[in-house]
Amino acid sequence: MRPVTHAVPVWVKQALFPVQSSDYTGSMCGRYSLTTPPEAMYQLFGLRELVNLAPRYNIAPSQDVPVVRCNDQGRELSMMRWGLKPSWAKNKDFGAKTINARAETVAEKPSFRKAFKSSRCLIPADGYFEWVKGPDGKQPWLFKRKDGGLIVFAGLWDRWVSPEDGEIVESCSIIVREAGEFTRPLHHRMPVIVQPDDFPIWLGEGVNDMEAVQNTMDKARDDGLTVHPVSMHVNSPRNNDPTCLEPIELPTADINDTPNADEGGEQKPPRQGSLF
Repeated sequence: MRPVTHAVPVWVKQALFPVQSSDYTGSMCGRYSLTTPPEAMYQLFGLRELVNLAPRYNIAPSQDVPVVRCNDQGRELSMMRWGLKPSWAKNKDFGAKTINARAETVAEKPSFRKAFKSSRCLIPADGYFEWVKGPDGKQPWLFKRKDGGLIVFAGLWDRWVSPEDGEIVESCSIIVREAGEFTRPLHHRMPVIVQPDDFPIWLGEGVNDMEAVQNTMDKARDDGLTVHPVSMHVNSPRNNDPTCLEPIELPTADINDTPNADEGGEQKPPRQGSLF
């Protein structure tokens, strides 16, 4: 198994041992960053027009996020609330539990199945955070691409209209799947990452080939990523500055120092989870 790229303390090394799904808590992906210049997104996505976006270091659920979708005029970048609110929802608070959609069930769940068929989108990021429960609390780790480029999440979007005052809310969700080999030591789930060659398939440009859409999720990889620990400054969504992304050093220990059952100790991987 490929190791993470920084010196890893013993309680994280223990995550390399097999664990059961019940050992994990939280959802994934629950926080990310987007600091890439708008010009790079304009070129990567082939957008109709350049949109000015400020750097964001700590994007959290319920915030408005940039989303790429396709319409009759081509690809556009729109701002949507993170936490999908399906068109049939009875109130505007529905999206709190729908920031993620599971790839394994997205085609079946009532909240997502309509959007999965006809309202897929791409959600740009340049890093995302995951938390591991350690001796001093939840320790955040930042996943990025090795080349520093954009990570493009597979997303869904929907439009909700208030039955009371006609307010329109467009919202989105990030699709997640079982973790790949690189991610698995820190978390059992990962976002579905879409490669540029698959953008047209995911956006449904031309023929809406659902078999090809499913294949895009199935083949999503994490082998181009790197990861490093960051400070607990990012734990608060109120903090939105470069400190959220800066690497830190963690205290390390040799894994051979871990107590084992023969010595009366308990060798067991930590429970892991996201902030959300």
